[in-house]
This record gives sequence, structure tokens and C-alpha cells, in this order.
Amino acid sequence: MKEHRNLKHVFATISRFLVGLVFIFSSFAKGVDPLGTAYRIEDYFVAYGTIWANSLAFGLAVFLCAFEFTIGMAVLFKTKMKITSWLLLAMMLFFTFLTFFDAIYEPVPDCGCFGDALKLSNWQTFYKNIVLMVFVGMIFTERKNFKNKYSEVRQALFIVLFFVTFVLFSMYNYRHLPLIDFTKWKTGTKVISEEEIESQTFVKYRNINSGEEKEYLSPDYPWKDTVWMREWQFVDQRVVTSGNQIELDLYIEDESGNDLTRDILLSEKMFIVTIPDVQSVDSESRDRIIRFYNDLHITDCNMVVLSGSLPEEILEFKQLSDNQIEVYFADATVLKTMVRSNPGIVLFNEGVIIKKWHIRDIPEITAVVDILSRLK
Repeated sequence: MKEHRNLKHVFATISRFLVGLVFIFSSFAKGVDPLGTAYRIEDYFVAYGTIWANSLAFGLAVFLCAFEFTIGMAVLFKTKMKITSWLLLAMMLFFTFLTFFDAIYEPVPDCGCFGDALKLSNWQTFYKNIVLMVFVGMIFTERKNFKNKYSEVRQALFIVLFFVTFVLFSMYNYRHLPLIDFTKWKTGTKVISEEEIESQTFVKYRNINSGEEKEYLSPDYPWKDTVWMREWQFVDQRVVTSGNQIELDLYIEDESGNDLTRDILLSEKMFIVTIPDVQSVDSESRDRIIRFYNDLHITDCNMVVLSGSLPEEILEFKQLSDNQIEVYFADATVLKTMVRSNPGIVLFNEGVIIKKWHIRDIPEITAVVDILSRLK
């Protein structure tokens, strides 16, 4: 009986280390990019018809990540285990049921349980939670047998310290850029592949009944289906010229719909200012962008603005620069991923991401000149 008790406690201890480390890693992967986590929470709000709660997404993202980190640290260091084990069990039960629902109905394509650091399908996420529940159950049954040498007051202070520290960590990453960029737009990424492709023609059709639009690679669309042809109407086409393939899902166009993606991304010493939503940009940020643009005149680099807003919404911004800044358009969701800042700045050089800046950390011209001098 004693050996059985010891073996059970050993397994519970292993479970405690495993669950604690998983929670710490998961919270770090999301907390280092709180804005990205907030976007995923917004996806859930949209899916469940609670768009009115979008304004709460960021605060909820910071709180949930800090809470998860605190639980992980508390489990790892046996802090307040009686209450911690209850909170751990409740949290795992809730998210296991949620991920089961996600796996069946797929209201969102990616729950983002590990942020952008590790991508799992909804079913993989559910299976992961089922496995974790085994370890959590062991921790819960042994909760009274985990002893901590510190007093209850000190343990409570540790809990507060864990939570506050992680909140400050997340806020730092929000006010600047993530300390670790897990997105595919991280510094050093080549946006163009080594393989060459032939010219491709894409055609866009609109459903005359629903208004839904679909784009097909010609001739791979159901043009021989007479029923389909009666319901779908040709809208537009675009041609991707031959050359090396653009790896990332960014499509840049001007007001006339011309594709400028390759021309911009493959330019030498190109600063791209990303503005997913121009209406959310305050006057101070606009002034910083204008000053930065004016300072760049002493260098041999170029600058363009990419916006996810409508052309009429960007008009005021263009007027502030006397219509000197070139403004083009891209999907706002992609721009939010490129830089976790609105506005944000990315320096490209011949298809490679050289550096990224938050609007609060916009570089002085001397720093820009130094960076440019080190490019080929």
C-alpha cells in the first residue's frame, strides 16, 4: 500500500511538472503577442454572434494569458495547491468542452492555444486537452499531499507577483513589438521563393443570387457546367507574371486594382508603413509617419503606405503629406499580422524583411542611415 501511495505521488509530481510547463509555454506564446491573441478572441466573438464584445478582447487576452501563466507557475512550484488545483481543473474542463465544440462545428479555424508558435488543428487541440486532463486529474486527486515550505501569506504574494509580472510583460509587448516574433512575417524572412513559376491567370466570378465572389486559377473552374454558368457571372481577372513565387499571402493593389505586390516587395530599401485601419490612427502617430517620410529624403530608399481602409478614408492622411506619399491597398487582416502596430513600419530589401518597428519606436534618421549602410 505504501509503495502504491509513493508511486501515485511520483506520477502526480511528474504530472505537475508537465502541466505546469505546458501552461507556462502556452501563456508565453500568447502573452508575448497579446494583440494577436486579442484578434483570435475577436474571431470567437464574431463566430458566436457577440461582436459587441470586441472592445473587451484585448483586456480579456491579457487577463487570460496572465491567469494561465499564474496557474502554470503555481502548479510548478506547489503554490496554494488546494485552490490552484480547483482552478486548474475548472479551466481544463471549460476549454476541453470548448475545443470539442470547435472540433465538431469549426466556428474558428484555429483556437490559437499556442499562439503562432505552434499551430494545431481543432481536433489536435481537443486530443491534446484530453491527454492533459489525465495529468490534471492526477494533480487534483493528490492536491492535499503537495506541501510548500512557505507560509500561506507568502504563497499568496507569489501568486500576485506571478500575475502582475505577466501582465506587465504582455503590456510591454503590446506597447512595442513582440520580443519573439512567431509569425511568418518575422525579421529575416524571404517573401519570395527560389522556385520560378509561369504566368498564371486568375478569374473572379460573382453569384448573381447571393453576391458571393470566388476566384479561380484559369482554366480550373467549372466553365463546362451549364447550371453553374447560369448562376455565376464573370467579374474580373488578374495575371500573376512569371518569376519567383511570393511566399506570403499579401496582395498589394492600387486604386485601379493593378497588382503591385512584386514591384513593392522586391524593391531595394523599401519602407512599408502598414495601416490596417486609418480611422484608429491618432494624430500623433500620423505626424510621426509624416516626419519619418520627410526625413527619408536624405537617403536613397523609398516609402509607401499599405492600408486596409477604403480609398476615401485614407484621403485625409494623403493630404497631410501634400499627396506625396504613395498609398496602396491590402487586406487589413494581413497587415495586422505583418506588424502588431497600427501604424507599423517594415523595411524590405529585395524581398527580405530587414527590420520592423512599432509606431512608438519609430527610428531616428541616423539609425536608418546606419541600417541602410549595412545592406548590400
